Amino acid sequence: MNPQRRPLVVGNWKMHGNRPANTELLAAVAAARPFGADVAVCVPFVYLTETAAQLAGTDIRWGAQDVSAHAQGAYTGEVSAAMLAECGCRYVLVGHSERRQHHGEADELVAAKAQAALGKGVTPIVCVGETLEQRDAGQTEAVVKRQLAAVIRELAHCAAEMVVAYEPVWAIGTGRTATPEQAQAVHAVLRSQLQAASGHGERMRILYGGSVKADNAAALFAQPDIDGGLIGGASLKAADFITICRAAR
Repeated sequence: MNPQRRPLVVGNWKMHGNRPANTELLAAVAAARPFGADVAVCVPFVYLTETAAQLAGTDIRWGAQDVSAHAQGAYTGEVSAAMLAECGCRYVLVGHSERRQHHGEADELVAAKAQAALGKGVTPIVCVGETLEQRDAGQTEAVVKRQLAAVIRELAHCAAEMVVAYEPVWAIGTGRTATPEQAQAVHAVLRSQLQAASGHGERMRILYGGSVKADNAAALFAQPDIDGGLIGGASLKAADFITICRAAR
């Protein structure tokens, strides 16, 4: 981890949670401060207002797990970037592999969502990553560079304002994790691409996501181009999430 970039740890609750459990989890994380990293949680839409109220006055930020590419209109079930901003969201996930897989989100749509978020002052966390088949075929670099290039083109001079998360699809929710060396190799590719495109790659944060746990976080975060993590299942367990947050420094 580069000392010039303040690390960031983001919990992705996915479609989990209920009010009593959420309150207990957030209280435990808030009580464990201070951390040597920026910390945020991306929660289901219906819990955004409650999360904002509970975290008010702390340095823990909150965000959403998706956003519409549209500003407003007849798009039943969609949530706009302006709505997220109104809820005080600092971050929003775009292009998570589960959205790409289950909802057919293409690179161009992910890029449009990132632009919509930035337009309302919400930082998009742009997720990229390859499947096991693509890795085995030696396509990892080509896949992640293609996914990221679409967003860079759309954001143009604002590309430096996003956060990038590398999440190998084969390591999400499977218990399998890229080795620190495997993750670092892809992060280095992404940083080089960001530097070439924006001139600001050295200051941009690139997170690793993919079965990050309390017992492997420190080794992953020690890599020079890994600036923190996008944490799935472990972010639902206060003790594990706190340990991961403390590993990022």
